[in-house]
Amino acid sequence: MMDDDLEQIRRRRLEQLQAQQSGMQGPSTEEIEQAQARKSALLRQVLTPEARERLNSIRLTRPDFADSVESQLLALYQSGRLTGMITDEQLKQLLKQIAPKKQNIRITRR
Repeated sequence: MMDDDLEQIRRRRLEQLQAQQSGMQGPSTEEIEQAQARKSALLRQVLTPEARERLNSIRLTRPDFADSVESQLLALYQSGRLTGMITDEQLKQLLKQIAPKKQNIRITRR
């Protein structure tokens, strides 16, 4: 009788720990895919096809920078500060402002 009670307590505790661990794992792949789909749908509303093409080509070389630009564009759109679609020329200007300044490294030989 005592062993059965102890076994039940262990089983319940194990189930609690597993439930906590599964809750702490973060978003599932399905949730991530849904978020990506929402993000791309909003970008289609914000950017012209040429601007989207430019952003995709930037993504090939600098994915972290492209993600940063996308998140900034979406934040502007959601706050209502964008008044229409962003053209390729406007995106170029935005990229020039956002892009980190290049450092000129000078090497002098003696």
